[in-house]
Amino acid sequence: MDRRTFLKALAAAQAAFVWPASDARADLPKAQITRVRLYRPPNLNPLFNQSNMLVTVETDLGITGLGEGGAKDTLEQVAGTLIGKNPFRIETIWQEAYIAWFYPPGREKTHALGALDLALWDIKGKALNVPVHELLGGTARDYCECYLTGAAPPGTDPKLSLRERARATIEAGYRAFRMGAGDVPIGDVFDTRAIVRRIEQECREAREGVGPGGDWCIDFHQRFDLSDALRCCKAIEPYDPFFVEDPVRDEHALADIPKLRQMTTVPLTHGEEWGLRWDFNRLVENHDVDFVRSTLPNVGGITEMMKVAAMCETHAVGIIPHFTGPLATAALVHCLSTFSGRVMLEHYPGGPPIDYLAEWLDIKHGKAYTNQRPGLGVTADLKRLTQIGEVTEPGRRNVLRRPDGSLTHW
Repeated sequence: MDRRTFLKALAAAQAAFVWPASDARADLPKAQITRVRLYRPPNLNPLFNQSNMLVTVETDLGITGLGEGGAKDTLEQVAGTLIGKNPFRIETIWQEAYIAWFYPPGREKTHALGALDLALWDIKGKALNVPVHELLGGTARDYCECYLTGAAPPGTDPKLSLRERARATIEAGYRAFRMGAGDVPIGDVFDTRAIVRRIEQECREAREGVGPGGDWCIDFHQRFDLSDALRCCKAIEPYDPFFVEDPVRDEHALADIPKLRQMTTVPLTHGEEWGLRWDFNRLVENHDVDFVRSTLPNVGGITEMMKVAAMCETHAVGIIPHFTGPLATAALVHCLSTFSGRVMLEHYPGGPPIDYLAEWLDIKHGKAYTNQRPGLGVTADLKRLTQIGEVTEPGRRNVLRRPDGSLTHW
C-alpha cells in the first residue's frame, strides 16, 4: 500500500467512527456554594500572615472543602462572594472576590481570599475523586526537599553546639540546616555593625557541621540596612550558603535587592511577608532573586500560586515558601510538586500539636511526599474546633462584564 492509499483509508476509518455521546461528556455536576463556616483552632496563631484559622465551604452536592488562613472579618467579607456560586469556576470567583469591593485587597484580605481558594480546589478534587496535584498537571518530582525552621530535629539535645546541630539536621534527611543571623533574645540590643563578625564565625561552624556536601542557609530577618547586609553577605561568601533570606527590610526590597545582587555572589531569597505577585514580579523578571518566599495562602491561594510558579519558571527562579499553617503546608506540596524549578519547603515540626487534623502532611526523613487522597488530602475533626462565624448570604457584587462574560471593574 502506497502512502496516498494509506492516508485515504485512514481518513475513511475516522469518518466512519462516531464517538458515543455518553462517553464524550465530561461535565462536572451542577453545584452551588451554600455556606461558609469559620473555625478557630485551639492553638490559634495571631499573626495574620501565618493564620491557621480553618474554613469550610459547603455545597448543595454535600461536598465540603477545607481551607486555612485569614481573620474573622476578612473571611466574612470575602465569603459573601462565594455564596450561590458554582464552586468549580474557581478563577471567576477569585477575580470577583478581588474586584467586588473596588479597592484592591491588602495582604490581610488576600490571606482570607487565599484560604477560601484552597477550599474551592479541595472541593474540585473531591468531586473528581483526584488529588489536587493531578488537577495541576501531575507531579514533576518524587518529593519536595525540606529544611527545618528550628535549630535542629526534634529530640536533639538543645545543649549541642551549632556545628553539631547542623550535622544532626543533615543526618536526619533534611536538605539544609537553617540558622538565624546573630540571634539574641527578644528585646535585647542588636548591634548590626558588631554582629557581622559573630555571624561570620557561626556560618563557618555551620559549613563545618553540614560538611562539604551538605547545605545550610541563613535568615537575615530584615535586620540589616543595605550597607550592613552587604558586609554580612561578603563575609559569609567563603562558606557557600544555599541562600540568604530577607537580607534587607521588605519596604526597601524592590530598591535594595537589585543593588545587593550586583555586589555579592550568595544566592538571595526574599518575601515571607509578600502577598500578591505584584509585590515582587519585578525582582523575579529581572533575576534579582534566586528564590521567592511566596507561600499559601498569602499569595491568594492555589489559583495565584500557580501563576507565581509560571512566572518563576519563565525566569529560572526557585520557590522556597515560608512556613504556614498545617493545611496550607499540605496544599503547598500539591502545588510545588508540579513545579519544574528548584523547590525546598520549610518544615516546622516543633510547633504546637495539631490533633484536629487526622491527615494532612506526608513527611518522612526530611522530605514531603504527595498522596492520592482526593482534594487536598486533609481530614479535619471539626468537633475539636470552635465555630466563630458563618456566611450564607451573598456579599457585595459591584462588577461589570465584558461582552464575552469575563469580569471587569465597575
